[in-house]
Amino acid sequence: MKKRNSSGKYIAGLILLIALCVFGVFITTKGITKNKIGRASNIELGLDLAGGVSITYEVDGKNVSDSDMKDTVYKLQKRVEGYSTEAEVYQEGKDRINIEIPGVTDANKILDELGKPGTLSFAVQKQVKVKQNGKTTTQTTLDTILTGQNVKKAKAVTNQNQTTGKKEYLVALEFDSKGTKAFAKATKANIGKPIYIIYDNQVISAPNVQEAITKGECTIDGMESYEAAENLASSIRIGSLPVKLKELRSNVVSAKLGVNAIQTTIKAGIIGFALVCLIMIAFYAVPGIIACVALAIYMLMMLLALNGFNATLTLPGLAGIILGIGMAVDANVIIYARIQEEIGAGKSTGAAIKSGFGKAASAIIDGNVTTLIAVLVLWFKGSGTVKGFAQTLGMSVLISMFTALVISRFLVYAAYHFGLRDKKWYGKPRTIKTRDFVCAGKKYVAVAGVIILVGLAALPMNRSKIGTILNYDLEFSGGTASTITFKDDQKVNDSLEKQIVKAYEKVSKSTSVQSQKVKANNQMVVKSVELNLNQRKQIEKTLKKDYKVKSVTTENISSTISNEMQRDAFISVIISAICMLIYIAIRFKDVKFGSSAIIALLNDVLVVFAAYSIGRLSVGGTFIACMLTIIGYSINSTIVIFDRIRENLKLQTIRTRDDIKALVNQSISSTLVRTINTSLTTFVMVLALFICGVSSLREFALALIVGVIGGAFSSVFLTGPLWYMMKTRMGSDAIKESNGQTSVQPEKITANPNRKKKKKKKRK
Repeated sequence: MKKRNSSGKYIAGLILLIALCVFGVFITTKGITKNKIGRASNIELGLDLAGGVSITYEVDGKNVSDSDMKDTVYKLQKRVEGYSTEAEVYQEGKDRINIEIPGVTDANKILDELGKPGTLSFAVQKQVKVKQNGKTTTQTTLDTILTGQNVKKAKAVTNQNQTTGKKEYLVALEFDSKGTKAFAKATKANIGKPIYIIYDNQVISAPNVQEAITKGECTIDGMESYEAAENLASSIRIGSLPVKLKELRSNVVSAKLGVNAIQTTIKAGIIGFALVCLIMIAFYAVPGIIACVALAIYMLMMLLALNGFNATLTLPGLAGIILGIGMAVDANVIIYARIQEEIGAGKSTGAAIKSGFGKAASAIIDGNVTTLIAVLVLWFKGSGTVKGFAQTLGMSVLISMFTALVISRFLVYAAYHFGLRDKKWYGKPRTIKTRDFVCAGKKYVAVAGVIILVGLAALPMNRSKIGTILNYDLEFSGGTASTITFKDDQKVNDSLEKQIVKAYEKVSKSTSVQSQKVKANNQMVVKSVELNLNQRKQIEKTLKKDYKVKSVTTENISSTISNEMQRDAFISVIISAICMLIYIAIRFKDVKFGSSAIIALLNDVLVVFAAYSIGRLSVGGTFIACMLTIIGYSINSTIVIFDRIRENLKLQTIRTRDDIKALVNQSISSTLVRTINTSLTTFVMVLALFICGVSSLREFALALIVGVIGGAFSSVFLTGPLWYMMKTRMGSDAIKESNGQTSVQPEKITANPNRKKKKKKKRK
């Protein structure tokens, strides 16, 4: 009876899984309802992959400071992230601000939804005497008490009314010090009267004052919905810009990376996936096939998630998916390598499967949770590129955990239940040869140190040759934007776009050139490094002579990655590292584990930085995405090794330094196959992207390759030896040498000397 019930459970489960997968494939290929909801082709692509809307505003006013412009750019960046986390805002010339919003094609709709950034003020009613025709009359007018510049924050919030129990929708406001004083004075004098919020000379809200507000924070209630509260908060935020803007132009632009970027990336993904499947099957037999099925389900769920959460897919987003694939494979490798290890230890197939999943779970959960910690920090603290990366990576991590711990587990047990019980179906157990990684770690530190020092030494050399310490892309350094208008009979196609880009590369002597076609117009926008007057004249002469160009207008542009965004990214990484350190210290009950992991992460980041420095790779938005990818990837390998060290500490008695050294070497050796296989599969995915991807993706893939290799080496040769050094030399539980011998001073027996002293006193 039990066998029949069990068979029925697995048969029903397989039928349900197949049905869900078929339904998922139908949704991603065809979509549902008339609007084709869920279809993969409906996934919003970023400006770099699919194009979008470009809007240019002009500052209204003459005496606008640089700080006001920078503040306006940053606030607008935060504003447009409501449309897409990948939106870009940058300064063009002295008095213009350009906004590029990906994934949309209706410029007028965006302009209506975004609203024209105008002036904002708070005012109260005031009685004034006016003389007309010799008569004095009293009239009511509005007196401004503060402006939008005094507003620090404005956001929609929800609240539960304690009396009625109903949900309320509010707008929470916070003022600066000047605004706090002015608002306190105004509210004290106008209790029971309205305060008018005026946006572009129109009253958008007039809430009544209930009490004097003296601490600089208040809420506006009475909103009929959360959307209404958000609309009011948005108007206050956009109206609190330090300058007044007017729309100058709006265009629909094509992709930055060209029309072939998506096709070549998909091709690279398919080739990489096929190679990964071959590797998994070769190493793990039936579980390898199951891993490929789980990975295919992961990809299907990822497509559905991108649609369901309206995520905008861009190059940094692709980085998050690549890392997610690596983590999805990693989880399966951890499980199946553990099953092989248990079979090699003499356990039956069923017992090995149960033990393998049980022992692998802690490493998988800890590795993914540490990555999720970084994701949450990057999402809440980061902006632009960083925020988009965090969104995609977060979905990847959660889905990869589900497919590994739920889907793979079910399929392996189903395979075992339906007759695949012979040990040969689960791969050949490998003999684990213990190597001295602790001693080898010293050599690795020396090699890594040399690489890092060479990378740092290359910085001043780069400055002398290219003018900057790193090869900054336009996203970091800014440059020159040229709007090229062709004659009416000139067709702006991909071939012409490539020729124009080559002409700019020749004149600017730089490969850092981006181009965008303006749809429905015979125009192109080309962004390059900053061109001097002679270079501008030369390129204009070339374009008019060799191509049917009517006019060329140029403006210097600021970087799309502002100082504030760089600061946000840096702070996000620091906070993430601290949170990781705390989590690892709590989970492993030893801060030395966390400290070793963070030092290894720093090493990985510096090695990749050296690759950018020595190879003069372009440092742009992908630079940030690459660094974040490496941090998320290498922490997983470290967690797996630490998990094995933690497990062995519970099973073995530690008395000497040699015991600790042997334990570390044994732990690293037993997880070495997993580290190699995971690194190999991720390497294959990135290598396919490097070989098949468009030129703009190759430098990014090259840096990832360096990071994958460096992360694998640091996990094996650095983290374990570092923990060994800290364990044996630092803290109260350090193992100290005495008279040429090693002895442990464990905390459990520190009371023994005191007991002996008491006994001696009694004898006396």
